[in-house]
Amino acid sequence: MDPFANPFAPGAGSRPPELAGRDAILEAAKISCGRAINGRSARSLMLLGLRGTGKTVLLSEIGRIAEAEGLLVSKVEAPEETNLANLLYPEMRKVSRSLSGIEAAKHFATRALGGLRNFASVFNIEVAGVNVGVDPTPEPGLAESGDIQHDLPDLFGQIGRAAQAANKGWVLLIDEVQYLSQKDLSGLIVALHRMSQDGLPIVFVGAGLPQVARLAGDAKSYAERLFSYPAVGALDKEAASKAIEKPINDQKATISQEALTTVFDMTKGYPFFLQELASFSWNNAQGLQINENDVQASYTETIKSLDDGFFRVRLDRLTKAEVQFVTSMAALGDGPYPVSDIAKAMGRTQKSIGPARASIIFKGMIYSTDHGYLDFTVPLFADFIRRHRLSGE
Repeated sequence: MDPFANPFAPGAGSRPPELAGRDAILEAAKISCGRAINGRSARSLMLLGLRGTGKTVLLSEIGRIAEAEGLLVSKVEAPEETNLANLLYPEMRKVSRSLSGIEAAKHFATRALGGLRNFASVFNIEVAGVNVGVDPTPEPGLAESGDIQHDLPDLFGQIGRAAQAANKGWVLLIDEVQYLSQKDLSGLIVALHRMSQDGLPIVFVGAGLPQVARLAGDAKSYAERLFSYPAVGALDKEAASKAIEKPINDQKATISQEALTTVFDMTKGYPFFLQELASFSWNNAQGLQINENDVQASYTETIKSLDDGFFRVRLDRLTKAEVQFVTSMAALGDGPYPVSDIAKAMGRTQKSIGPARASIIFKGMIYSTDHGYLDFTVPLFADFIRRHRLSGE
């Protein structure tokens, strides 16, 4: 079929043509946004899932929902070794300046801007290229301690009161939450807890790897009650079929039920892989219907594309010792993997593999599924390693 009309979007963070199987998460986010702007307690969300399951797409969709509900929206991604103060400062400043133009909110927004000048100073935040001279003078005593757990709640409080006075709300979206340090995560949780206690219209939606729930709990014990933790996983067969069939039908084409079943079986319902295989199948189909043969013929091409891109870029981030670690994991079959078995496969003690284990977890490649067990954060990554590392390629 015509590749220019191909409806599928297998790019990183690209919104699929049909966002199937995520209605409950989107509805929960919409309710939280609606409650916040109406002055009612709104629970924040932490989306948890493996790579390629569509967490970033959901954050963007939630941002669109929030804007439609009349809330101000900030979306940021936490890179490795990030600093939360640097990450949030531009967004807090932008929101405060927006609210300062509303007469009812001007007092609180002006205080927030004054506090942000203190905040930028004590956290050594780079403000090159930003004209801070037009901001109010620093606000004495506000956000100037240099402790994120004290200063961030103060700033959130002023922004929240400004938003409340303006009959608005603020939604903060943070992707890759697992890269925040424990201190920064604690500061964020304390700030959000304060907003919840004070009934201020600030809603947080984070997204990260499965270990984020444990990290949040380790940072502050009440985090398990502060957030809901929707799992963003593989789609079931019904949702996967809808995600593939509807975009094809919308282009006046069809796909056979046998082909749909094959797509699901080959991808195990993981959204990124679904989009990839469906995209190749569309391009390779000769008529106006994708049949099972088209899917079968597209599988090799799909695997090569995933191996050369999605999988390869992650393996290339690892050192030789770390590659040996994950190769030993994959050789054991499919996870979760007992750490004791990994050490045995490597001919090492559990203690001696600890540094490599910690480094690979920090890089977001593996995570602890339970005490003494590990698994890959990338779906089907063990298959990739077995295809290449264990086959001698």
